[in-house]
Amino acid sequence: MKVKFKSRGDWTKTKEFLKMDPSKKFRSIIERYAQLGVQALTAATPVDTGKTADSWGYEIEYGDGKTTIWWTNSNVNDGFSIAILIQYGHGLADGTYVEGRDYINPAIKPIFDGIAKDIWKEVFR
Repeated sequence: MKVKFKSRGDWTKTKEFLKMDPSKKFRSIIERYAQLGVQALTAATPVDTGKTADSWGYEIEYGDGKTTIWWTNSNVNDGFSIAILIQYGHGLADGTYVEGRDYINPAIKPIFDGIAKDIWKEVFR
């Protein structure tokens, strides 16, 4: 069975798209959503002293055909991330357990959805 394709015009735009470094084209989108992620996490973090909420940041890693956003929280006590202890729960010295609160996933989901939507828009632009 033979399959034959015919096209009109040239493939210039397609070739340019395939050759480009996606990290450059999408960098502004990624940067914007990284900042929005910090804002969302800050707003969603349960507040006692406010230190954990105020300790969110991000790092962006480009390379190997992928881009990674690392949201970080610098509030650490005795080697443990307070943000993670709030998220998943933790035991106390007196034997009681503080149940976790899932605040990270609901806060960051709209950020992931926005990244996907805006990247796809850019791809098809």
